[in-house]
Amino acid sequence: MSANLNDMVQSKMLNNNGSIFSQMNKLTDKPGIIDMAVGKSEFPCPPALTELASKYIRLGYNNFAPMEGIPELRSEIATRTKTLYGYAYNPETEINITAGHIQTVTTAISSVVKEDDEVIVFEPAFESYVPAILINGGRPKFVSLKLPDFHIDWEELRKMISSKTRMIIVNSPHNPTGAVLSDEDMVQLQRITNGTNIVILSDEIFESFVYDNKKHQSVARYEKLAKRSFIVSSFGPAYNVNGWGIACCLAPENLMRDFRNVHQFQVFNANTPLQYALAEFISNDESYLEVSEIYQGKRNYFKRLMVGSPFGIEPTQGSYFQLLNYSDLSNEKDTDFALRLLNEYGLATIPLSAFFHEKTKLRMVRLCFAKTNETLEKASEILKSVKAVTLVENPVR
Repeated sequence: MSANLNDMVQSKMLNNNGSIFSQMNKLTDKPGIIDMAVGKSEFPCPPALTELASKYIRLGYNNFAPMEGIPELRSEIATRTKTLYGYAYNPETEINITAGHIQTVTTAISSVVKEDDEVIVFEPAFESYVPAILINGGRPKFVSLKLPDFHIDWEELRKMISSKTRMIIVNSPHNPTGAVLSDEDMVQLQRITNGTNIVILSDEIFESFVYDNKKHQSVARYEKLAKRSFIVSSFGPAYNVNGWGIACCLAPENLMRDFRNVHQFQVFNANTPLQYALAEFISNDESYLEVSEIYQGKRNYFKRLMVGSPFGIEPTQGSYFQLLNYSDLSNEKDTDFALRLLNEYGLATIPLSAFFHEKTKLRMVRLCFAKTNETLEKASEILKSVKAVTLVENPVR
């Protein structure tokens, strides 16, 4: 009797049913749903950028680009990074254009993490980190960010480090909490990794989204950290072109060699005409400097709209995500609460437990506020109308 192939082949993934984000995308694809779940901006990309994209397609820039990305775009990234953070990356050997944020994360992890290597992940964490670690045979070691502001306990991190620790993943501004690392945080990270062979993966795709007069503390501001780090950056959030799937990786030459060895067999190159469009656009653009002011205004407007609601508004120092605490409204699991918001009120959110590897007692959902004022107003009206629910826990039979 032959065995079923599906029974014989074991998935390498912990969960092969799809992420909460892909599931929520399917559920929100209905008329009348207000989608504040996934990080999709309602704002258009700059018209000049779309014109440039069209221009380079018409001019025939439609074949393969160099594996590492076109030199014009890499040079612009090097110039901007030096201007913003002071560290000089060699565009020839230390910058690579990629096919989006998730590919960059996966390639960076794949280039250094081997069987049984330990990778430290701060939770809650962006969903793509752990699968990339597991695919490569690595072992994620989880450190919880501490309430009320989701900060790192550096002493706890120090105790987690072992001879098997190969990588530490940091993410600032942080998805999903909006927490932002400080200068003191970076100094602590530098101290902890000094004298080790630990590689840092610094996910900085929301670098333009930092509020309240704070500065984005890129690892590129700290020479010792920069020399052991992959920086993941993206053009998507700042220019509202997440669907273009173009990002970049910055790393010292020794790490970049390994990165490129993996990258060439994963995607080879990123979209050619869009690379040329971005290179020309950012050479004359400073609109990214205004992003923080624009989205701080969106954050503040949404917070004002939520005054008087039963939700707790968690602090958001960066990104375009807002956590809402519903513990005064209900004791439902966050997945059940998010589904109730969707099914009964037509509002899509993401439960915070989606960013943890195990169950969490935190009663929070994440919303994206990269929306028009009209959408924010509709969402706040819905949230203020949500009925309280108290479930009986462990009832006596």
